[in-house]
Amino acid sequence: MSYNVTEKIREHYDIASPLYEQLWGHHIHHGYWINGDESKELAAQQLVDLLVQKSELKKGSKVLDIGCGIGGTSIFLAREFDCDVTGITISPVQVARATERAADLRNPPRFLVDDANDISVKGSFDILWSVEMIAHLNHRDQLFKRASELLEPGGKMCITDWWKAEGLSPEQEKKFILPIEKPMLSDLPTYSEYLSYIEKYGFRILYYEDISDKVAKTWDLTSELIKPKAVWNFALKHGTAFVDFLNSFKAMRAGFKSGAFRYPAMILEKM
Repeated sequence: MSYNVTEKIREHYDIASPLYEQLWGHHIHHGYWINGDESKELAAQQLVDLLVQKSELKKGSKVLDIGCGIGGTSIFLAREFDCDVTGITISPVQVARATERAADLRNPPRFLVDDANDISVKGSFDILWSVEMIAHLNHRDQLFKRASELLEPGGKMCITDWWKAEGLSPEQEKKFILPIEKPMLSDLPTYSEYLSYIEKYGFRILYYEDISDKVAKTWDLTSELIKPKAVWNFALKHGTAFVDFLNSFKAMRAGFKSGAFRYPAMILEKM
């Protein structure tokens, strides 16, 4: 059974985005710890920096930020690299907040409501940016097809995602993966599934690294951040699904520890 239902994902992010920003900051994604003692804010920025470095992103690049959240990366790329950025998300609440946050930029990104399962944005891009979004999709094949259409030849796709390890037993799936997928509204792919899209749509892998050990600390910190009673009152106000979501943070920690849950970073190039 798939739990990555678009309408439920939209509803979740419409409700949860203000809480995410309060707890985690402008980047709603994992942190990447290099030394291990960085702040959560620096670690989140270091994940962005890793993809910028590995993709050799150039100033002035035309970027499509797919699943842009509240605009953290889009704003950074526009401000620091003078990129021409379009950010898309299925959440109108996120679009409104991202637009508000970018208002003072000289070259603000444009933020649009669009569904990554069937991207309607037109044009061509040098960089497609996809951080922790693809596991939420129920039409991943269509995303990679559109990616190949939207990228210029030699253009790059910067990805981090949530994966499950290859060859898990039914017992491992039940113990470690299902408790993540259901409350996190996701359907975790494997490396083999990715390879099928990469080969089918004319990409090649420029960089791949499993960075699970460098990002797992995210869930140690997040588990501490949600301890205040106000967070749980917020969750209770919005129903059992949101309470289940907060409870699933333990499953994320267990998934990382077991090795069943994986977190890769990769750069693809359109051939």
